[in-house]
Amino acid sequence: MSVPARGYAYNQTRQTYLATELRVADTHRTRLVGLLATSAREFVSGKGLWIVPCRGVHTLGMRFPIDVVYLNSAKAVVHVEENLAPWRLAPVRLQAASVVELPPNTISESKTRIGDSIEIQVGTKGAS
Repeated sequence: MSVPARGYAYNQTRQTYLATELRVADTHRTRLVGLLATSAREFVSGKGLWIVPCRGVHTLGMRFPIDVVYLNSAKAVVHVEENLAPWRLAPVRLQAASVVELPPNTISESKTRIGDSIEIQVGTKGAS
């Protein structure tokens, strides 16, 4: 069984972390499942899911709201969705190359805005 890649998402513009425990969904299966098997109790401040490639998301089947940060290929923020409620469709943004799903209120607490530069670092859990 392979160990999922993990890392962080850091807003370089605002000098703050969006996620310090970032999982990556970069296969058909992991993108399809997304956060569906996750509870609100598990998806707390510091957690995140980076979906690559991705231009839009939905919360169909989810039981809690999420924040969504859309990134272009240079990892600059091109759109944000705050507190996207369960059973909703977020807009598709053609300029997006990936999205980061975060616990609710992460965008407002980090003051993340369109144009901000996000550093994403991923690796293998346990790697130094």
